[in-house]
Amino acid sequence: MTTQTPGPVDKVIRGGTVVTTEETFQGSIAIDDEKIVAVGSESALPPANETIDATNKIVLPGVVDPHVHTCDSSSIDTYETVTKAAALGGVTTFINFAWEGWEGNGSYHSPDTSLLDGIEYCIEASDEAVVDYSVHGTLATERMETLELIESAVDMGVTSFKMFTAYEFGLSNGYIEQVLEELATLDAVGLVHTEDNDVCNRRTERLKNEEKGESVYYPMSRPDYAEAMAAEDVVRMAKEAGAKYYGVHTTSRKSAEVIDAFRADGSQVRAETCTHYTVYDDSIYDRLGNLPMIAPPIRNKEDREAMFDYIRNGTFDVVSTDHCAYTAESKQTENWWESSFGVNSIQTSFEVFHDVAINEQGLSYPTLVRLMCANPAQTFGLSEKGTLQPGTDADIVVFDPNATRVIDPVNNASKADFSIYEGREVTGCIEKTLVRGELVADNGEIVAGPGFGTFVERDRPDWHN
Repeated sequence: MTTQTPGPVDKVIRGGTVVTTEETFQGSIAIDDEKIVAVGSESALPPANETIDATNKIVLPGVVDPHVHTCDSSSIDTYETVTKAAALGGVTTFINFAWEGWEGNGSYHSPDTSLLDGIEYCIEASDEAVVDYSVHGTLATERMETLELIESAVDMGVTSFKMFTAYEFGLSNGYIEQVLEELATLDAVGLVHTEDNDVCNRRTERLKNEEKGESVYYPMSRPDYAEAMAAEDVVRMAKEAGAKYYGVHTTSRKSAEVIDAFRADGSQVRAETCTHYTVYDDSIYDRLGNLPMIAPPIRNKEDREAMFDYIRNGTFDVVSTDHCAYTAESKQTENWWESSFGVNSIQTSFEVFHDVAINEQGLSYPTLVRLMCANPAQTFGLSEKGTLQPGTDADIVVFDPNATRVIDPVNNASKADFSIYEGREVTGCIEKTLVRGELVADNGEIVAGPGFGTFVERDRPDWHN
């Protein structure tokens, strides 16, 4: 695979095991002017001004994480801190959430802050990024004028839109249906956090009344069937509207069954799970207290096993992080419902999932590349990302499959000061991360300056590929 490049190229990564979505092979990669220009044997590549030796290493596309919270009231991270964490974790592009009603003012429901204002705020706030980024538009109110702004957002390169069925910013099914109809006309993607709000709220109130504030009771407040109920409603509406639907952070067999059923009939349905749902079961709440407080909750052992069942059968296209940074102090509350919700993981997710998926579950490296690089890029219209094809951005990770390390939050680049993976030994470590051909992280150190990362305008994704 090659494109014509006269004279020396900028870099050659030589001698590694190259991984694509379909195969692994010994090869080298030539990079010039931010792009991959050739992949093949080193002897067939042009001379280079710089050579990176990847002998005995794995060379794969940069990780694309489509589920990251930063620079909003759901996370204490800035673009600088989250992108440094991303670079150290092999993530070369991520997609953040730009909230309607949010402009750094502490409120999701500012009547004067539109969807487009939220998108512009997220782009303007990101001038210290060291990796590339995009945003999902996020709808938090049922203002009818927002429907008229979605097309303008798509024209800005924001081609996916997040909604919730739960929390104080949850939307009604009737409004979600109208959004999905609009997205269908624009060939954009709808993402929905699916939990039945009434079931979750009433169960939470019962646990409060019973004074069951220990974290082990938390999963009872947001049961698996509440997730599946809402998923059934929304994916059915998406099918009726003819809209692309992406199920975020699927946690349970019941919800995966819903997604799988709608995928089987040829509908435009895709879904993700997250690393923590593939690694842990609900015993983590007894061990770590409120630290792993996330929504939906980490489920039981059978659900953890189901995540790999549905990875193997193709129901899950993506494994993401749902990175969301808080301090340990904000977690250490008397009752679980007073805790902040979310965990940081963008720096550790690839290494942890690699260890579980490859070393424990026996998945292949091409499967890993599909789940964490190629599929998220293709799903969300990032045509230059998640691949090692010549002509695309030289976003590349050099990975040592034999190196080991113990995860320690003292190394966090994120503002979060804890990790739910603390003390876990992983085999397989990120060695180098390149974004558009430039080294941004090298052996645990950030080597790119703030501002190197750029906003990526996304295409309307083609899900027929």
